[in-house]
Amino acid sequence: MSTPARAAPPLGITMGDAAGIGPEIILKLFDAGLDVPAVVYGDAGVLRRTARDLGLQRIPIVQTDAVDALPAAPSADSLTVVNRWRALPPDLVPGRLDAAAGRGAYEYLCHAIDDALAGRLRAIVTAPLNKEAMQAGGADFPGHTEILAERTGTPHYAMMLANRELRVILVTIHMALADVFRHITVQGELDTIRLAHQACLQAGVKQPRIAVAGLNPHAGENGRFGREEIDIIEPAIRQARAQGLDVSGPWPGDTIFMRARRGEFDIVVAQYHDQGLIPVKYLGVEEGVNVTVGLPFVRTSVDHGTAFDIAGRGIADPASLRAAFDMAVAMTAPLSTQAG
Repeated sequence: MSTPARAAPPLGITMGDAAGIGPEIILKLFDAGLDVPAVVYGDAGVLRRTARDLGLQRIPIVQTDAVDALPAAPSADSLTVVNRWRALPPDLVPGRLDAAAGRGAYEYLCHAIDDALAGRLRAIVTAPLNKEAMQAGGADFPGHTEILAERTGTPHYAMMLANRELRVILVTIHMALADVFRHITVQGELDTIRLAHQACLQAGVKQPRIAVAGLNPHAGENGRFGREEIDIIEPAIRQARAQGLDVSGPWPGDTIFMRARRGEFDIVVAQYHDQGLIPVKYLGVEEGVNVTVGLPFVRTSVDHGTAFDIAGRGIADPASLRAAFDMAVAMTAPLSTQAG
């Protein structure tokens, strides 16, 4: 007797900071309809109040402390909220920094990570958190990426930003620009090049073409503007090539993103946060997706912050969350056809 096909686990969506636009864009995402089941890690009370304010009360919102309580029907017809932390106060003010909301964002993410590690989630999609609020709530992390890496015990990871025209992966992430130079190492470059290759394979690129941006103006111009390219970046590229990867550079940072956008490369390895993120975000944050590469599961995120200035006004655009959701579905598509 054949074994029936096992349904893929749901996607987990973390609500992020309850005082930001996370609750609003999540409700708009569900209201527009989802093709696969999803569960929200957050606060049901906040979501119910936001749904009331938005006039989106047709979707029933139920709370549980376990993913196993998900209904079998597609989640477009219901919204199940997982919350193993305490309820947030009903007088939480949208757009105002709140330590409880910051702590909640951290707790929701941790619980989603634990469920993803246990195989109870297909992937994690994150709405924005506010670093200052989270730190005020006692969770001292610079952002999502570092929490994900620490809780999963992932030593080699990277942040990738992607849209329809560009993929960019970062060697260094959240640190002062003055600290970047001492964190650029041959091993760090090599690890990021490997992760770039892995990210492209996950995205369906069979033979990834990787470009590495230089750190200094004009990629150092043969040592005139710095030796990092000669002493660190070039040796890492040579090692990656010896391992069979199609990688080139270092290329000047002021032209390499344009070349990648035109189709010469599948991904660019950027040396620091703003070098890589400005080109992607300039093309439109509504289409950008943040992907943490190297984790034991797929994690995607919106390419914008909590937007406290428009929180509670009902005008937040869910386009980036939709893009992040769709990318998580695409990156985990084989799960839907696996048999038990």
